[in-house]
Amino acid sequence: MTIEDLLVYGKSHCHSDHAKILLAEILEKNPLELLNYLGEEISKDKIELYKKSILALENGKPLQYIMGFVNFYGIKYYIDERVLIPRYETEELVENTIKFINTYFSSPIDIVDLGCGSGAIGLTLEKKISTKTVDLIDISKEALEVTHKNCELLNSKASIIQNNFLTNIEKKYDVIISNPPYIREEEEIEEIVKENEPHIALYAGKDGLDCYRSILMDCKKNMKDHCLIAFEIGKDQAQEVTSLAKKYLDHIRIEVKKDLSNRDRMVFIFYNLE
Repeated sequence: MTIEDLLVYGKSHCHSDHAKILLAEILEKNPLELLNYLGEEISKDKIELYKKSILALENGKPLQYIMGFVNFYGIKYYIDERVLIPRYETEELVENTIKFINTYFSSPIDIVDLGCGSGAIGLTLEKKISTKTVDLIDISKEALEVTHKNCELLNSKASIIQNNFLTNIEKKYDVIISNPPYIREEEEIEEIVKENEPHIALYAGKDGLDCYRSILMDCKKNMKDHCLIAFEIGKDQAQEVTSLAKKYLDHIRIEVKKDLSNRDRMVFIFYNLE
């Protein structure tokens, strides 16, 4: 079979863009260049791999899990079903956090990424700003296996810690960042997410606030004299997360930021930062 034959096959089973991206990845080519090689014959093993991948996609498996990686903030991260798929909204969390770090901190800083999953948030910050230490914390041993792989791929010096957020952690940080589970137990979500991504990384109690509550109740001991807390939130949780921050922390200023879809998506808590 040729590249053209495979593209026709792929497009008959899934979205044409996904068919092209998958084939380009398997052939190690740029998707935009495939049209220049339509007549190229493909080896049997790659044909079988492509067809298997297309059928997995047709059966509802996310493209990112099939490919085994995601591009997050310009960095390639390994992912599989043990971790949540990093999303564009989380890139916005990282983008805004970098801006605030550059505004308020001048020397290398200590960062902790809570509920780190693949490690994409903490490892991206390690690459993009001046850090003294980066701690990657998750309660899931399986997720941390993925974190470890990404640390190796990126030659990271980050510390990997299996723990329930900041429980029994005494270290103090300049920046505490988290995209924790925030979906309510009874909340309806996309079927492809519900059926494929780890529920431990999605659901957070009846009101979806269990993780924010846990972090904010416990984080005061982990905050340096000047500290930034950065959260990704659900689109209707800004007021509740803000109220929790005010309940458990003093001397803070809070800023809510919207994502590119104009939904409340990030809460930034500034402790002694003016």
